Amino acid sequence: MDVDKRTGPFWDVMAGRVPPPPAAETLGWELLAVDPDAGTIEVAFTASERFVNPVGVVQGGFLAAMLDDTLGPALVATLPEGQFAPTLDLHVQFLRPARPGRLVGRGRIVRRGRQVCFLAGELLAADGEPVAVATATAHIQTVRQA
Repeated sequence: MDVDKRTGPFWDVMAGRVPPPPAAETLGWELLAVDPDAGTIEVAFTASERFVNPVGVVQGGFLAAMLDDTLGPALVATLPEGQFAPTLDLHVQFLRPARPGRLVGRGRIVRRGRQVCFLAGELLAADGEPVAVATATAHIQTVRQA
């Protein structure tokens, strides 16, 4: 897939036409694979030592942010220029502690309507086992230019 020929917020970041969002940079977001036709994405994150709680594991809010930054792009990669899909609801289940280091997020579109979309995904530790899973609801909107 030629990233330079696609347009829209996701593809503009991937092609380097605009900088990535600061939150994605903070999380160490990296695209591994995306299939807009299938509505799937795989990304990696770098959970730094700065993300840990007092017992030395990654604080759940960072894991939730990583999942949100996995599920959202699975949908946003399918949208035409001028549309965006903010998350309306995010439900996260923490399965086991996550340690600092590389985590891989896999997201997918479960069902897409004209405006409302249902998303699901998981966040995997270095051993390939899930540390958290999530479902989300997103709302496709037209971006209004000021």
